Amino acid sequence: MGSAYLVVNSRPFWSNSFTDESPRILQRRPSTSVRIWCSSSYPDVSVRTEKLEKDSSVTGGAYDFKGATTSLTHELLSSPKKVTLVRHGLSSWNEESRVQGSSNLSILTDTGAIQADKCRRALANICFDQCFSSPISRAKSTAEILWQGREEPLVFLDSLKEAHLFFLEGMKNVDARKKYPEEFRTWREDPANFYVNGVYPIKRLWGTAQEAWMEILSAPGENFLVITHKSILRALVCTALGLGPERFRAVDVNNGGISVFSFNRRGEAMLQSLNMTAHMYSDHTYHY
Repeated sequence: MGSAYLVVNSRPFWSNSFTDESPRILQRRPSTSVRIWCSSSYPDVSVRTEKLEKDSSVTGGAYDFKGATTSLTHELLSSPKKVTLVRHGLSSWNEESRVQGSSNLSILTDTGAIQADKCRRALANICFDQCFSSPISRAKSTAEILWQGREEPLVFLDSLKEAHLFFLEGMKNVDARKKYPEEFRTWREDPANFYVNGVYPIKRLWGTAQEAWMEILSAPGENFLVITHKSILRALVCTALGLGPERFRAVDVNNGGISVFSFNRRGEAMLQSLNMTAHMYSDHTYHY
């Protein structure tokens, strides 16, 4: 292709553009030509256009740059997905300020049941294809309240269980701080390096969260509800955003808090909402 360019006649704005009242002469400068080259002028410069897969949507990230976003699936999904994450309602050990972890002894309180029902009403206008829940009692009870009246059965995933905190589980925080000061301090201040019985529970939780995302995103349907626990929720949010275990306490989710993710067909996440709680204080209903 031959050279292509535009010729623009350019002259200073003061050359005959106005008349000054003072008795001085404005000197007119000769006009100049500016060449603006198009990319087609250079045979060695290619205009790269990247076509996405048919019906593939993007999250707004720079999809033509590797590493700009994080794919959780590393393969194309059948369709874009939306996932709503809900933390279980107030439990007995929440109320007593105990370390919960994976124990099944902490149960949903009456207040927690009310919170779960508030979540149900707040999400009543959302059409969910499936509901996934942790099988641990406090999350299971919350899910049963939230999902009542829906046709599809609840799906319980072990990958949505809470982190296992070994001997700290069931202890009141104040007692755990006194009895195991170093372990408790690490758990609270540097959870990524919390180490007990040969295990790093939070680092392990990151792997569990990735398993949960794979199970959820590979399921048939486009709109999912997920009910689980605070620590695994933190891991789900962080893994979706490409954040490591050291960011564990950078995210907080209240009992009954609602968070929403959208995923494109590449399995890349966009966080739409984090820890929505308006429904806890009003009759607010969500539409998204």
